[in-house]
Amino acid sequence: MLAHFKRPLNAQRIPSLTRSLYRFPLDSDINITKRGETKIISGSGGRSSRTGYTATVFGGTGFLGKMLVAKLAKHGTITICPYRNETSMRQLKVNGDLGVVNFIEFDVRNLQSIEDSLCKSDIVFNLIGSQSNTKNFTMADSNIEATRRIAKLAKEFNVPRFIQVSSYNANPDSPSIFYATKGIAEQVVREIIPDSTIVRPGPMYGRNSFFMNELLPLRVFGGNVLFKKQVYPTHAIQVAQALEKIGYDDSTAGKTYELNGTEKYSKNELREMIKYITHVGMTGYFEAAVGWYLPATPLMIKSWCYLNGLLNPDMDSLNSDSFTRAQLDQILDPNALGYSDLGMKPDELADWLYTYVRPRIIASSQIKNRTVYDRDEVEKLRDYVNTPKDSFDLLSMKG
Repeated sequence: MLAHFKRPLNAQRIPSLTRSLYRFPLDSDINITKRGETKIISGSGGRSSRTGYTATVFGGTGFLGKMLVAKLAKHGTITICPYRNETSMRQLKVNGDLGVVNFIEFDVRNLQSIEDSLCKSDIVFNLIGSQSNTKNFTMADSNIEATRRIAKLAKEFNVPRFIQVSSYNANPDSPSIFYATKGIAEQVVREIIPDSTIVRPGPMYGRNSFFMNELLPLRVFGGNVLFKKQVYPTHAIQVAQALEKIGYDDSTAGKTYELNGTEKYSKNELREMIKYITHVGMTGYFEAAVGWYLPATPLMIKSWCYLNGLLNPDMDSLNSDSFTRAQLDQILDPNALGYSDLGMKPDELADWLYTYVRPRIIASSQIKNRTVYDRDEVEKLRDYVNTPKDSFDLLSMKG
């Protein structure tokens, strides 16, 4: 009777040793770095595997940095995360197996801490940057001088790959201090390490992204001025995936990439679309469900940003430079490479907008509208908000 139930040998399931490219982005089991070191992969993918590489992520505790650390650590790349704030590093530890994610206390004014962070690394990602001047660091300190020090030490220790994460619109001649300092930082990196890779992400959307958080509040003052900008939003998760690919691919050395979505949006139309998705303007059980959108003149907003920059210098969203950036549309570099050159297809914001807006929908207002905005619904909504509507425009303050 037992023999009747015995499974034949050829019917037993044998686990496949084929690695998933998404989980294990290296094509070969044996890889040689630009400085001649041999890296051997162990494991079939996942937390207990090892790529043999060591990577340092400066700015790993930031929005994009956390996603990049998660992708590097999940398949066993030894990841070093320099940090300043202990509370911001806690969630990074669980991204990898024991000993994979490591932390070094770091200060850009302390060269020894920078040296300790990158001296044994095969790849260095520099994601450090600031959109405002603080009491300790100006934008030039954060975007230029910090980059200069990291790049010099990376060259001194012969780090094979250096990836500088810049910004869209980076230009030394830009009227924006942030864009200008990012453009100068690119020049500094190329002077020190000519074969470094420059990556310029567009405005990144995702959960708790700065781009989405700027558009989601129910109450907005002066949005007709602050939201005029035309941009090509890109998915932050894909930017992290692209950085991961670039880090392992030596053929990307010396090249410049701009990572953007394919659709151009104005912030104003996105704000109007989000108002409909979150049911702003509908009467609910809570007063907050109504919200308001108060226009203003450019002079009023410029004065407001200037005063706010003096009183709250650490706030990125409301200062004189943020006002300047709000007037500059995103300009694409025709000579830069993109997602397609990395074998990737960029996500469309229309497919993800509802996913990231849904947590902000007020339950009371959803009683009257239970619309789930898929891609088709988002595109219809976009056409609707862009349809001209007759209304009285006091002091020419329409966005």
